[in-house]
Order: sequence, then structure tokens, then C-alpha cells
Amino acid sequence: RDWIDSDFNGANQPVVGVLWYEAMAYAEWRGCRLPTEAEWEYSARGPNSLIYPWGDEFDGDNLVYWGNSNDRTANVGSRPAGSSWVGALDMSGNVWEWTSSLFEPYPYDVDDGRENVSSIMRRVLRGGSFLIVSPGLRATARNWDYPDGVSIYFGFRLLCVSLR
Repeated sequence: RDWIDSDFNGANQPVVGVLWYEAMAYAEWRGCRLPTEAEWEYSARGPNSLIYPWGDEFDGDNLVYWGNSNDRTANVGSRPAGSSWVGALDMSGNVWEWTSSLFEPYPYDVDDGRENVSSIMRRVLRGGSFLIVSPGLRATARNWDYPDGVSIYFGFRLLCVSLR
């Protein structure tokens, strides 16, 4: 995917152009996993069900989006004021993030098969991207693609739990 790596995937940029399968394999290699859609949303919205990771009012200075991206991703963590209640950075804007979950209707039901990692059906992406406008950047915004979908708009984050 030279066409992606030549303009994106710089040392401090989010990794993009990764298939869901590749994100899953990388997470496993690191001893981590992709978050479920419910875990991703709770990390972004918190117990107060915030509209955006930082609060209930849109603030373009808190994220990388269509209004300030110059058609590119920005360095990871470059908008610290946009962090979520747990300190997670870039949960809104920059890149859509793969989750482990199948794209199924809400409300989320852990027992409906949406966490079947062997399925080749549509997977949930959350968080918006550098080319999205305000409504699509809410912490509730959902997107999807097939696990073999690749885009400069898709990245991922890992969920790593250490039991010390």
C-alpha cells in the first residue's frame, strides 16, 4: 500500500490503511485486543453519556476534522484538550477506529453474536476522521466496513489490560 504510506503513517501519525484482520493480528501479537464497540463508546462518553469525549459542546480545537485537518491526519495526541474522561486521546476525529464488533443495530447486546470474530460481515468503526464534519464526530457516531476494507480514514486503537 505504497500510495498510503507515502503520504500517511508518519512516525507520530495514526497508522491507517490497515484491514480489520491486520488490526486484530497486531493486537494479538502485542498481547492486546481491539475494544468492543461498547467499550469504545464508554471510553469516549463515560458514565455521563457525553456527546463528545471532552463534553457536550463541539469545539473544533479539540480534534482533527474537516475544518482544520488540511486533508491529512495529525500527530497522535496533538489535541490534548479533546481527551476523554479516562484520558484517551483522539477518540473524535483523526481516523475512524476499528472495533472488534459486528455492525448490528443498537442497543448493544453482548449476547446477540456481534462479538463473533470469525464472521466476515461488516465491522464497526467509531470516532470519525480528519475529513468528517461536526455531526459525524459525536461519540455516538457509527460507521462500518467489511474486514478487508482499507482506507486512509481507518485506523485502530488497542485495549491492553495488565493484571499486576
